[in-house]
Amino acid sequence: MHSEQLLADWRDKAIRFESEIEKAIIGQPRAIRLMTIAVFSRGHVLLEGNVGVGKTTLLRAVSIAIGGEYERIEGTIDLMPADLIYYTYLDEKGRPRVDPGPVLRHGERLSTFFFNEINRARPQVHSLLLRIMAERSVSAFNREFRFPYLQVFADRNRVEKEETFELPAAARDRFLLEIAMDYPGDDDILDQLTFDPRFHDVDRLLSAVTQGVLPYRELDTVAAAIQNDIQASPTLRAYTRDLWRASHEPDRFGISLPDVDMSELIQAGASPRGMSYLVRAARVHAWLQGRDRVIPEDVQAVFYPAMAHRVFLKPAYEYRRDELVPGLVEKILHSIAAP
Repeated sequence: MHSEQLLADWRDKAIRFESEIEKAIIGQPRAIRLMTIAVFSRGHVLLEGNVGVGKTTLLRAVSIAIGGEYERIEGTIDLMPADLIYYTYLDEKGRPRVDPGPVLRHGERLSTFFFNEINRARPQVHSLLLRIMAERSVSAFNREFRFPYLQVFADRNRVEKEETFELPAAARDRFLLEIAMDYPGDDDILDQLTFDPRFHDVDRLLSAVTQGVLPYRELDTVAAAIQNDIQASPTLRAYTRDLWRASHEPDRFGISLPDVDMSELIQAGASPRGMSYLVRAARVHAWLQGRDRVIPEDVQAVFYPAMAHRVFLKPAYEYRRDELVPGLVEKILHSIAAP
């Protein structure tokens, strides 16, 4: 099939994918669109939001619509790296047994791995997860296991801070997007979520989502076609480079924030990997809009979820991160002239 026709057919599947997710999740159109972008960019996702906004339901709906096998693990302070790989127990005859853990249980069929409350897990666990995310493989039992179709989805509870561990920079940089989910602001949607019994039974909601709308074994091929076919002009490339430079040296571009010494604000800006992820996501956004080239609006649409978690502040300002980073990212977008 010609790549143009392939991408047109898959765009229809992507729109249907979003429609299936909306059977289980209402009032979160931006989060659903960003999840679609992540799926077709073949990147990992970090979800952040308050308790009870539907993060887990969204991820379960996505896993059903993608197909393949789904696994989930809970982040706890006593979780050890080995708990992802295997677990030990005594069988009915009292003999010790070792069985594959959640990462290994389904082998190559594993397509969605959900790490719930990732910031409750210890740094040692983050290190193992980093390899799985980066290489889609892990060594265990004297052999290497590969997961060619795997996407990792993690969520972070922003409310509770006790017994939690901040993700290291290397781990945060492996997430394509960090997607925020907030409480719905629309009264009609809030009314449905509160009073409609349909939304009180998650399993019933998820049963309405069609299995395997996006055949998971074909997603890598489609994602590669999107990246190859959606073009970026020289002026768009220059614009993106300026955005990257501004994430490192905002004062050089005349960007300022109240009560902040801009020359002492940034510990590190976005990495080259982060910029490549930004472009990957922007190409998918353009494709979903029916375009064959990236325009500034595509970059702007994914800039915050692709870049905010990749800007690291110096210790004197890190405690104000939730206040400063949104303002910084907004000012970068408004200060760099779009072509």
